[in-house]
Amino acid sequence: MTAYIYILRCADGTLYTGWTYDVMKRLEAHNSGKGAKYTKGRRPVKLAYSERFETKEEAMSREVQIKKLARAEKEELIKSQR
Repeated sequence: MTAYIYILRCADGTLYTGWTYDVMKRLEAHNSGKGAKYTKGRRPVKLAYSERFETKEEAMSREVQIKKLARAEKEELIKSQR
């Protein structure tokens, strides 16, 4: 099953990283208040970056790498995808 890592940009500018099998479903969950408890007050969120992987393990590994990046590096990653 295809898995995705993603970066969401919250309304307050915070970047939130995670992985999922369905990016749009996760985005809708965050915007409806059903996402992670610490994103509820930061709605709405927009998809800033996503990357596709063949396995969950690959996506989770990349997610860890992205979480370790500084904010400036994440911004560059987002810009490079556009």
